Amino acid sequence: MRHTLPILAILFSIHAHAQVDSSQLMKDVKTLSADKMEGRKTGTRGNRMAQFYLLERLKQLKISQFNNTFEQPFYFGQPRIMGTNLYGYIPGRVDSFIVISAHYDHVGIRKNAGDADSIYNGADDNASGVATLLAIAKYFKEHPPKYNLLIAAFDAEELGLQGAKAFVARLPVPAGKIILNINMDMVSHNDKNELYVCGTTPYPALKGPVSAAAARSKVSLPFGHDKPTDGSQNWTSQSDHYEFHKVKIPFLYFGVEDHADYHKVTDEFEKINPSFFYRAAGAVLEVVKEFNR
Repeated sequence: MRHTLPILAILFSIHAHAQVDSSQLMKDVKTLSADKMEGRKTGTRGNRMAQFYLLERLKQLKISQFNNTFEQPFYFGQPRIMGTNLYGYIPGRVDSFIVISAHYDHVGIRKNAGDADSIYNGADDNASGVATLLAIAKYFKEHPPKYNLLIAAFDAEELGLQGAKAFVARLPVPAGKIILNINMDMVSHNDKNELYVCGTTPYPALKGPVSAAAARSKVSLPFGHDKPTDGSQNWTSQSDHYEFHKVKIPFLYFGVEDHADYHKVTDEFEKINPSFFYRAAGAVLEVVKEFNR
């Protein structure tokens, strides 16, 4: 552990008045990435346990429901696997929607020869994105947004963006009313104080609001990983935002570059950079606020 507790104590004392609840942010990541969640693989007991936790958090935050439910079940693959998206909304003043999203599944348990640990906890990937999603939802429940905010925790991202694919195929509102998807996938583990923003190359009109928010940010928000010339480092198709992009809904994707713990059993709560994570969550919140001015 990289002196997590002292760092957190400093954060909590300095930022007790801040817009992101750092204590709850870390609690959400720690809970979702605990061993008892068994790596949250779609269709498993651990994944369902994560669903129960997130359903309770959505209720605590008093997020509004579509059709009296937070759950959107879907099926895919052979043999058939059931996944469950979780979503709701925060009413705004304008009859358009911004979808704020993060996937809550991970890759589960894999027994590798020589490894004492077999649980892929997925703290950064993507308990961190879900915790940030909940922090953003909390802020806008207390500060009503301009646009309706559709809060979505997708399942089965790790199995081919299946949750986002099912969601976009059965949107709860007309596609024409969705003006933007802001997606988060891996936002807590970086040693260079960098959180990349992908999406402004295909959608250059988004650059202005992000730049305005970046000027207030405590983390660097470089643009990139979204050019055709980027090859394998083009992130346009590498997380759930891609399904929105495919139907011409603009997107912004926030994520760190791959690190040594990516898709390994070592992606655990203790490897998160608490101060960076807190600042990164605040930076994404600032971007969402900028679009709701």
